[in-house]
Amino acid sequence: MKNNFCVRKLLAVSMSLAMLASMSACGSAGKTTEGNATINNEEVPASASDSSKTDDKKYTVGICQLVQHQALDAATKGFKDALTEEFGDKVVFEEQNASGDSAQCTTICTGFASENVDLILANATPALQAAASSTKDIPILGTSITEYGVALSIKDFNGTVGGNISGTSDLAPLTKQAQMVQELVPDAKNVGILYCSAEANSEYQTKVVKKELEDAGLNVSVYTFSDSNDVASVTKSACDSNDVIYIPTDNTAASCTEAINNVATTAKVPIVTGEENMCKGCGIATLSIDYYELGVTTGKMAAKILNGEDISKMPIEYYENPVKKYNKKLCDLYGIKIPDGYEEIKD
Repeated sequence: MKNNFCVRKLLAVSMSLAMLASMSACGSAGKTTEGNATINNEEVPASASDSSKTDDKKYTVGICQLVQHQALDAATKGFKDALTEEFGDKVVFEEQNASGDSAQCTTICTGFASENVDLILANATPALQAAASSTKDIPILGTSITEYGVALSIKDFNGTVGGNISGTSDLAPLTKQAQMVQELVPDAKNVGILYCSAEANSEYQTKVVKKELEDAGLNVSVYTFSDSNDVASVTKSACDSNDVIYIPTDNTAASCTEAINNVATTAKVPIVTGEENMCKGCGIATLSIDYYELGVTTGKMAAKILNGEDISKMPIEYYENPVKKYNKKLCDLYGIKIPDGYEEIKD
């Protein structure tokens, strides 16, 4: 009896010790040491153990484009292609077009802000202005913006907006564009500059080109239209009084090139434009950037931001190598001989 009692007591003690050892082993499986974890008895850095969460991260990017025309469309496409290359299907685009209505830009961007998207692309100046007013927290990248200091009313702009805004500029050398007017139409005495009064960056370009042409001894008159409804009538007024027309990178004009061209060709007044796609529709020549590549640059900036880079320290980026291009069909119509150094625009 006594021996049996002792045996049972020893067995009970052994079982208790085994249970304590098992509980201790289970408790140590999730133990962290200096930020690390043990998985399957191997110590793994905490960042690696959380990698599945990072890998599953999806991003929503809101795109507000002012109006549909080839230059802005190309910039949006380049932006999306660059981000898709970086993130694949982990980036989702909410793309909306304001159809040339600045008020609609505000509605679109306010919607993006309420949805708390991860980033906003503002394509064209009114879109950027609307985005800037809608949020001070969500990162905003502009593209197809000529001059950020003008667009955002920043005095003494130094190249970096700061805060939650950065982006790319489509500004081509305006001095060289003014020189092209004189180079291609050397007998011109009177130059008309045509743009939409609602576009602050068009006004900025106009001031620079006007001064350059006046310094060269030409008479310069400025003609503005408020929207697409009065483009044709204002173009006619400009053609009636001038030997050549200059149109800066203006979104409303770019969406109305057919109407502008119909008036100009009837009046036989050549037009020099601020960008290539506008030149295809109504111009004889341009010094233009590549809007698709501008969009790609903007998309690469977006990838850096979504990967954690500080947008407030990102300077505005520019297209470095604008190209002189000409529209052969319209040059032939006006009898304009193109000098060396120009590239023909292909359809």
